[in-house]
Amino acid sequence: MEKASYAAIDIGSNAARLLIKSVNEDANDELFTKELLLRVPVRLGEEAFSNGGKISPRKEEKLVRLIKSFRQLMKIYDVVDYRACATSAMRDAKNSKAIVKRIYKETGIRIEVISGQEEARIVYDNHIENLLRRDKNYIYVDVGGGSTEISFISKGELKSSKSYNVGTVRMMKNAVREEDFDALRRDIEAIAKEYPDLMIIGSGGNINKLFRLAEEKEKHKQAAIFSVESLRKINDELKRYTPAERRKLFRLKPDRAEVIVPAAEIFLEVARCGQSKEIWVPMIGLADGIIDSLYAKRLKAKR
Repeated sequence: MEKASYAAIDIGSNAARLLIKSVNEDANDELFTKELLLRVPVRLGEEAFSNGGKISPRKEEKLVRLIKSFRQLMKIYDVVDYRACATSAMRDAKNSKAIVKRIYKETGIRIEVISGQEEARIVYDNHIENLLRRDKNYIYVDVGGGSTEISFISKGELKSSKSYNVGTVRMMKNAVREEDFDALRRDIEAIAKEYPDLMIIGSGGNINKLFRLAEEKEKHKQAAIFSVESLRKINDELKRYTPAERRKLFRLKPDRAEVIVPAAEIFLEVARCGQSKEIWVPMIGLADGIIDSLYAKRLKAKR
């Protein structure tokens, strides 16, 4: 069977990503092969969470140009299907509908501004449940710039998925409402009370980078594991420096140097509420879930 390529566009509050994967059903090992991953820090949340809740013409222009370039790359890789999703910043922005309309008119790319619940569901759609032990309880935590998605998995089954307006860029802008953070805490504490020994599954670029920076860690074929205590140590170290100093000392990209500490703080708070001691990092996220669902849809259409 000929190899087919699928694309996912993830327009987040901090960065926009294009992921292209090819599927070869005749392959003996991995079904999916990553062909391209491009990440551009557009930082839509800087304005959507302040600035009167509107994305400026300058940022809008940058986003339009970026989607045009994504479209060209999708053509080069002969993409057969795609899905473009925008999350928290575009959900909050008052002018998101006009921006989505303009992008479609100029590029032909249809962007869906998805709800937090839909975002959590897509993240789960990467079939993470196939990698988990059936006798364990997990909370799948995806920390983004504008929101945090949390899915509770017990005995291999998804029990609940919720989205909270608690994110790294929101924290930097002091735009996280205390009631939103309190709701996150209460929900995790309630799960932990009924289901002890929760393990965290961490998703997103920040937890991947934090894992790489941590000293005490284990790396396996399908995932990596490090302790909450190890995360606390690296966060304490990062907090000693300014973002500019972090860039130099830890070789971080400028936008990552700014958001990595707020991300660590969110994960540590989740761990505290869930009484979790370990974090499992499968290194997958929203874009992977989008491509998994696209392939599943294509399989269903063939039947």
